[in-house]
Amino acid sequence: MMNTSSRRPVWIEAALNGPWGRALQPGIPVTEAEIIADGIAAARAGAGIIHVHAYDPETGRQNDDGATYARIIEGIRATTDALVYPTIPLAGAALTGQAAGPAARFAHIDFLASRGLIEMAVIDPGTVCFIDRRDGPAALASFVYTNTEAEIRHGLALAATHRLVPSYAIYEPGFTRAGALLAGQTPGLATPLYRFMFSDAFAWGFPPRRYGLEAHLALLGEAAPAAPWMIAGLGVDLEDLVPHAVAAGGHVRTGLEDAPFGTETGNAGLVARMVQVVEAAGGRPATPAEIRTGLGLGG
Repeated sequence: MMNTSSRRPVWIEAALNGPWGRALQPGIPVTEAEIIADGIAAARAGAGIIHVHAYDPETGRQNDDGATYARIIEGIRATTDALVYPTIPLAGAALTGQAAGPAARFAHIDFLASRGLIEMAVIDPGTVCFIDRRDGPAALASFVYTNTEAEIRHGLALAATHRLVPSYAIYEPGFTRAGALLAGQTPGLATPLYRFMFSDAFAWGFPPRRYGLEAHLALLGEAAPAAPWMIAGLGVDLEDLVPHAVAAGGHVRTGLEDAPFGTETGNAGLVARMVQVVEAAGGRPATPAEIRTGLGLGG
């Protein structure tokens, strides 16, 4: 049996809930107490990064309020050293409403970073059309997830000011090119983390196939060869792709935000399963300290 200390540390991120609401993903945590409990459980199961969406429990809709995120992050960090970071409003989607310009869209990021509560920030370098591949009444109406150049540049400037690591969701390969270009034009910016997004539920990007990962890596090798990367997705099971990602030097994301809709396993169980798959591929869960070092965040 391989000594686990000799295995490559693999960053495991747990995305706890996403913007879906319980109608699409019944098991997600919604209240502050539920999100905190799930975040702690996921960290204890092996996740070194926790990603959250805040909700209004009365409406069941996403609510990107800085004070709410602060309570959630402080609650999770009270018992774990995992990196915890929030989302941004899903501009253009009826799921969460419209953002009111770059400053308003990133206001909670500025609020949290000014208080030293976050080390990463979602900044998605492109716009993509969400078209549901599922048939029947459960399918979502199509919508455009909008990230304007002004919004991207504003987010990157905030990240540089507060020394945050941008977390790029790469829905389409062109996001890598745009993200690398704009990062290079932002003085003082930390190297972004590129999350290659795969999906079975939606008709964007690649399905979770090895050729898709290889295409992403070839482009990243040209655009940002030193950047860290991980595989992630929405409405998808990535288990078969994980060994290829681990072998290629990448990292992984799991959780109910990414899982196929209607998944019955909770976040802690999904992380525990991801740990098994990573270890079977020859890796081991990275500690939060190792992740911070890899992201250039220090101790």
